Amino acid sequence: MTFKKHKKPWPTRAVMEQIYKQHFWGGKDFDFYSGEGSHNPEITQPYIDAVNNFLKSHNCQLTVCDLGCGDFNVGKELVPFTLKYNAVDIVDDLIEKNKGLFNPKHLKFECLDISQDQLPKADCAILRQVLQHLSNKEIQQVLDKLSTYKYLILTEHIPIGSFTPNIDIIANSQNRLKHNSGVDILAEPFSFKVKDFKVLCEVILNDNTLIATTLFRL
Repeated sequence: MTFKKHKKPWPTRAVMEQIYKQHFWGGKDFDFYSGEGSHNPEITQPYIDAVNNFLKSHNCQLTVCDLGCGDFNVGKELVPFTLKYNAVDIVDDLIEKNKGLFNPKHLKFECLDISQDQLPKADCAILRQVLQHLSNKEIQQVLDKLSTYKYLILTEHIPIGSFTPNIDIIANSQNRLKHNSGVDILAEPFSFKVKDFKVLCEVILNDNTLIATTLFRL
């Protein structure tokens, strides 16, 4: 009798280090490159405008924790409209690179595994196209920590129209789109409890998918 071997997932930190080392998200001319979603102005500008409008509506007095800040090409545009900005990523070399490039007084970079480590305190958490690369177990571990924030700004790449939410994957460079799935934290198995929510912006892409940014009040 033969037994099928189950693929053992890499630790998520090793996965993310490999993604940047092998340039799985493109940007061969960059040491670290967080992909088109962080560099294509047609995707990034509507997001930056929407989030900054929210931050300005609070007189630029919110403290923010960016969970999965990546190469910080987007985050750097948000920092001026915050009281304090904590930028977190799991890849240590990436964090060290960012520390050398960006240094406003109210900006702090930290290397953390957001599913395992204690998260910095803040008024508002940002998760921009991060959960979509994680397993359901890791997503749940992150969600369990978010109740300490007043707001969550969540961005996910999802199919347009009907799809099956939250099909489980192992942490990797891809998302759930090839399974006609995407992350919906309000749906099972997460059923995340929020006070209310509203869509801040949506960017429709040519492949019949969209990148949706939603503001949740926790």
